[in-house]
Amino acid sequence: MIRSELIQKIADENPHLYQRDVENIVNTIFEEITGAMSKGDRVELRGFGAFSVKKRDARMGRNPRTGESVAVEQKHVPFFKTGKLLRDRLNGN
Repeated sequence: MIRSELIQKIADENPHLYQRDVENIVNTIFEEITGAMSKGDRVELRGFGAFSVKKRDARMGRNPRTGESVAVEQKHVPFFKTGKLLRDRLNGN
């Protein structure tokens, strides 16, 4: 599901809301999650999962075409851990 499909589904299920209002709500939620993660905070949505940022240290990598060693800089990457409720639903429990 993409963002526009999510907005449309929420708007369809809530006919009392204008689509532009639903779009503002969805965009605000994503902006808040992104903003919190960019500050290094963890975002937990109970029953769904937790978003956090993990630090990857600098290392020596390898160029797969040439085989030569390449320095890979330290970086921060987003990480998502599913909640128990979501995990159980995905596994049919």
